[in-house]
Amino acid sequence: MGSFPPLKKIMSEFLRIIFQIISIKKEFFKNNKNFGEASIYFAILIIIITGLLNLIPQKSLFEVINLNYNIGIIKGPSLRNVVFFSVLFWIIKSFYIYFVGVIVFPNKKTNCNFRKILILIGYANAPMIFNFLIFTPSLLFLAIITYIWYNISLIVGLNIILNYNNIIKSTLVVLSPIIILLIYIFSTQVQITPGIIS
Repeated sequence: MGSFPPLKKIMSEFLRIIFQIISIKKEFFKNNKNFGEASIYFAILIIIITGLLNLIPQKSLFEVINLNYNIGIIKGPSLRNVVFFSVLFWIIKSFYIYFVGVIVFPNKKTNCNFRKILILIGYANAPMIFNFLIFTPSLLFLAIITYIWYNISLIVGLNIILNYNNIIKSTLVVLSPIIILLIYIFSTQVQITPGIIS
């Protein structure tokens, strides 16, 4: 019966993964060892840590809402709900990326399983670790930066593991839900009144 690797070795590997992802190193995504047996545990750990760290900017956002709309104290979700919904959204996003990127719009060279997509999306959440810096409402703009950083790392990683020929296809796969949502929001805000064109 094998023994567990020392905690120091696990932590150094975890920190190496975080550093490689936030540096957006293409070599990291090309190396299949980074998607090996233990990688799913590192991905889950990143999802849980970033989910919990998102409570910090959420508190700042609630403060802004309270100041502007005088709603009162808004209670945030419980830790159990944060972990549950972080894992749930991770799985839903992975199903979406797998369906659109692998099944609907594959490349001729695309040969990727669901587990690898799951790990990639978990890894891509690494830039969200910097959300711990958003402890006041004046720093809320950093949430946009970490979200863009997350999307860039996901686009680069997806482009490599799905063997796409260009970055445009992986960008569309990753950003199409956001683009559709923005178009919907914009269309509901703009009132088009029918009239006579003369």
